Amino acid sequence: MTYLLIYNTKTRAIEEVKPIRVNKIGFYACGPTVYQYAHIGNFRTYIFEDILKRTLRLLNYKVKHVINITDVGHLTSDENDGEDKIEKEARRQRKTAYEIARFYEKVFKKDIRRLNIEEPDIWARASEHIKEQINLIKILEKKGFTYRISDGIYFDVLRFRKYGELWKTAPKETRARDNITIKEKKNPQDFALWKFSAPSGADPSTIKNFPLRDMQWPSPWGIGFPGWHIECSAMSMKYLGKHFDVHAGGIDHIPVHHTNEIAQSEAASNMPFVNYWVHGNFLLVGGKRMGKSEKNFLTLDELVDKGFDPLDYRYLALTAHYRSPLFFSLDALKSSRNARLHLTTIIQKLYQTKKKISKKESLKFKDDLLETVRVDLDTPKGLALLWSRIEDISINEILWADRIFGLGLNKVKPLKISNKIRNLLKKRDSYRKGKNWKEADIIRLEIKKYGFEIEDSSRGPVLTSLSFS
Repeated sequence: MTYLLIYNTKTRAIEEVKPIRVNKIGFYACGPTVYQYAHIGNFRTYIFEDILKRTLRLLNYKVKHVINITDVGHLTSDENDGEDKIEKEARRQRKTAYEIARFYEKVFKKDIRRLNIEEPDIWARASEHIKEQINLIKILEKKGFTYRISDGIYFDVLRFRKYGELWKTAPKETRARDNITIKEKKNPQDFALWKFSAPSGADPSTIKNFPLRDMQWPSPWGIGFPGWHIECSAMSMKYLGKHFDVHAGGIDHIPVHHTNEIAQSEAASNMPFVNYWVHGNFLLVGGKRMGKSEKNFLTLDELVDKGFDPLDYRYLALTAHYRSPLFFSLDALKSSRNARLHLTTIIQKLYQTKKKISKKESLKFKDDLLETVRVDLDTPKGLALLWSRIEDISINEILWADRIFGLGLNKVKPLKISNKIRNLLKKRDSYRKGKNWKEADIIRLEIKKYGFEIEDSSRGPVLTSLSFS
């Protein structure tokens, strides 16, 4: 078995990914909070996770991939305070929380398809796993890890001795925490497992005095809704087991969300939660992290409106290592577009020349390319290798490489060349053989009017579409 080597945030080391079950990988990734459009900074994380999954599968692992949809419980503070983001947006748009969540979930899924990100085996909505979340909180309560205050049920972090190990081993720049101070909390880092729709002890007849929620459920502790963190523990355990292989997300999740996931999961199960924690770095624009709070974000639709294909952005994302910041600019995106279109042109040429290489050469290229991503998903190195060998390989090797990169190159079709163009090519070839360069050049210009450029090669004239240049 050839193992993937990946940087494990938990140990701060590159390690072999050795699955719990032979050849099988349980892989959970934190999904979107569906209250607004996702931006391209968010999608950088999903692209790196897609490369991770593609690489695992090329290494012959059977991957079970789960992504959650946070459609309830994510508060505006990203912790324990403030309004539910989806409920707040629903009031602003005068729609129900369900309408908001389903609309933005649909848009998100459309965007990942446009980015050629493979969908997970399971999409898990938080609102459809309330029973599992309540049951997990009941286990924590029975074990003495919870306490009740006026606004909900909280996890007591001091009862979990290993609390914060992931956070403390993370890079310093990720360690800032949003420790919202709620007066009744025992510790600043304690976090909500269940939030009440109305404060504890309130007369049910006075519920009208509190903000009405579309998403609320009965529980042993009162009507309310789950905290943000509990959903990922409950759903990952349901689909992947109490102890699974890989959990991925952005580095912003390290200090709070993933730290809290570990605490509540391991407190409940008394076993390790996840073996390998994998985190992607930020997309930066103007030196700052792209984000809604910075008001410096771009959506995929906005890139399309500027004349880009979503796959141009995917190519750009591959040019930086997933653990390094990616500096975004329109100039960088233009360069990525040019590179991707150049690959398209090369494929169209290869369809015409029908170039082949030996099986030995083909296997050597594939082994070398796979090795670049096998070692901590080094896509910049992989792209560099592809370009360095581009003159020595055939269309089969390029399309195989795209099983890793996911640039949609398999959708590039051979050029449709009409009989009229073919006849012009024959006529031009006759002029060239007779060294009548002037007439040959006139035909070249005539063919150009039909949208094709001619490149003369050792295998004969090759056409490329001007629409790709």
